[in-house]
Amino acid sequence: MIRLFDINEDNWMDVRSLAVEGSQTGFLDSTVGILARGYVYRACRARVIGIADDETVIGAALVRDLDEEPACYDLQQFMIDRRYQGKGYGTEALRMILKELEAERKYDCVEVCVKKNDTAALRVYEKVGFADTGYIDPDVPDSFNLTYVFR
Repeated sequence: MIRLFDINEDNWMDVRSLAVEGSQTGFLDSTVGILARGYVYRACRARVIGIADDETVIGAALVRDLDEEPACYDLQQFMIDRRYQGKGYGTEALRMILKELEAERKYDCVEVCVKKNDTAALRVYEKVGFADTGYIDPDVPDSFNLTYVFR
C-alpha cells in the first residue's frame, strides 16, 4: 500500500539511495540534490516527501510554495526509483500528494515543469489531470509548463 512520509534523520539515507534509469537522469535532480533543494528552499515552505510501498522506500517528491505570479504549489521534483517504475506507483503517489495539497488549499493549483522528451513523466502528469499551460519559459524552452487546478 502506497503511503507518503516525512523525511527525517532516521530515514533520509533510504531516500538518498533511490535512483532513476540512466536515460532519465537528465530530467531531474539526484535524490541528494532533491534533499538539498528542500533545505535551500526552506523559506518557501519547501518539503521533501518520501514515497513508500508499505515499508519499502520507492520515491521522493519536492513541493514548495511559489508566491510569484501565478501563485501556486511548485512541484519541482517527483521521482520513483527505477526498480519500481511502470507499476502504477507514480500515478498513485502523485494523486496522494495532490489530495494533501488540495486539503491544505493555500493555492488553487500545482505547477510542474517537464522536459518535452520525458514521455513517461508527461504521461503520468496528464493521467492525473495536469494540462499544458502553453507558456514556454525562456530559461527552459525544451520544457512544458503543466498545471493541475483543484476543483
